[in-house]
Amino acid sequence: MTDRTERDRTAPSTTGRVLRPRAWPSPVRAMTRILHTDGAPPAPTPTGAGRSSVVDCALYVDGKRQPGDWTYAEALTAARREEHGFVWLGLHQPELAEMTAIAETYGLHELAVEDAVKAEQRPKLERFGEVVFLVLRTARYCEHAELTENSEVVETGQVMLFIGPNFVISVRHGDACRLAPIRADLETKQDLLLHGPWAVAYGVTDRVVDLYLEVAEQIEDDLDVLEAEVFDRHGHGRIQRIYQMKRELVEFKRAVVPLQRPLMTLTSQVNRDVPKEVRRYFRDVQDHLSRTVEQVNSYDDLLNSILQARLAQVTVDQNNDMRKIAAWAAIAAVWTSIAGVEGMNFDNMPELKMTYGYPVALALMLGVSLALYRWFRRNGWL
Repeated sequence: MTDRTERDRTAPSTTGRVLRPRAWPSPVRAMTRILHTDGAPPAPTPTGAGRSSVVDCALYVDGKRQPGDWTYAEALTAARREEHGFVWLGLHQPELAEMTAIAETYGLHELAVEDAVKAEQRPKLERFGEVVFLVLRTARYCEHAELTENSEVVETGQVMLFIGPNFVISVRHGDACRLAPIRADLETKQDLLLHGPWAVAYGVTDRVVDLYLEVAEQIEDDLDVLEAEVFDRHGHGRIQRIYQMKRELVEFKRAVVPLQRPLMTLTSQVNRDVPKEVRRYFRDVQDHLSRTVEQVNSYDDLLNSILQARLAQVTVDQNNDMRKIAAWAAIAAVWTSIAGVEGMNFDNMPELKMTYGYPVALALMLGVSLALYRWFRRNGWL
């Protein structure tokens, strides 16, 4: 992880205690002015009938979800009053204005906010003050009756996590991995949620990597079908389908392979952000990811082999076609050569006065042609 900037600002709470740092409100507003080229202030957060990206906002104390409906600001204030409290704010494809308001409340850095809105990031792990920013690319297998040159095999999306001392903010883009089942599952594991926001980070990461394993297994089935069709004696596997599968595999590979480095950082012994108990869980996720990476790399090699085999088959088929053409040309040459000789108009030709010269010439053409046909058939040219 890289610490881009350190800036602490404390504010007294209503109970007289010092609250957690809330940093970078000014850069967030500066970033907003940059993205709004017209110079107008950002629109207020949509409320009521307007669109809101907030899917769920919950307060957890001692690993238990607290009853009631919370706004993200009220939940953060309540979490800071508790020794073992934190907020899990879930967002789905937030707009810039709403994300900026949340960033000012939770002290998120402008660069991380920009990444969360644009959702065009590779998997990475960064630190901004006391907030850790984790980016995951999600993947889901798309069911299809038959693999064609236009089939979508893997659907990808993104999940971004802001992990702070008293909160975790999940930002989801796309539907490749829904977070509601993860939240429901974690809420049944009080012992795990006692470890705070990093327990949520583990739960989300674990689910994302489990989906990688499922996608890898189903891609293997598609590769088996492609391989069987290519090596089938009567098959006619189209190269376009192999290329399409390779493109989909590249998309999946971009989601899986770059995640190795962030997980390696999270499981490192020198990492003091992640609690020791949670690091053990992350090591299990890292093992699953390593297995998926090995599978993806082997699939890539297998696809290259299938492609090379299909190209070799195309070359062999072309050679076979050329041999057939050459064989028929040789048979036709017999008729052409005999007819050409017999058709010459010379006075002193011995065959010109033969009574049965014409049928003899036809019989000779047919006999030689049949002999050549049998010879070509015996040698596999026809």
